[in-house]
Amino acid sequence: MTRDISVRRAQLDDLSAIVELRLALLREYNDHPLYGNLRPDVEDRAHTLYRAQLTSTHDTIFVAEIERRIVGVMRCVDTPSSPLLMPERYCYVSSAYVKPDVRRLGVLTALVDAAERWCDARGITEMRLHNATGVRMAEDTWSALGFEVVEQVRRRATHRPATHHAGAHGDARAF
Repeated sequence: MTRDISVRRAQLDDLSAIVELRLALLREYNDHPLYGNLRPDVEDRAHTLYRAQLTSTHDTIFVAEIERRIVGVMRCVDTPSSPLLMPERYCYVSSAYVKPDVRRLGVLTALVDAAERWCDARGITEMRLHNATGVRMAEDTWSALGFEVVEQVRRRATHRPATHHAGAHGDARAF
């Protein structure tokens, strides 16, 4: 049975659903070195952050619905590129998530199609995103949607404990 998927720009009334979906995305990666370190007050922070994104002039959050139930989310950011590189701007795609019970029904494809129309309307010719490595389903899905790997993000922990709070330029006495 095919379900009708609709995609629309999210509104402030959608904030609770957006928080739910985007935190579900983070929780799926609870053992990831970047995304697995959620703060104890993550829900309060999420409401504040996503409210700001919903009202930003550079961000657009899309939600996908099936039978008037929000089942997917994707954020698009009109992002300036390096002044040395083309294109001048690109769409940074982030926080794409589809509820597990409706995956493989075309929800993510519908969200990407909406993002592409958003790009076309703004004269943006390229979309970029980050996804966690080692998650075969995510890697295969993004590849099937036409995204190619062109860069890697690497991380290295320093010797300082995470609770150390040096000044903005570090602690000069440490050198």
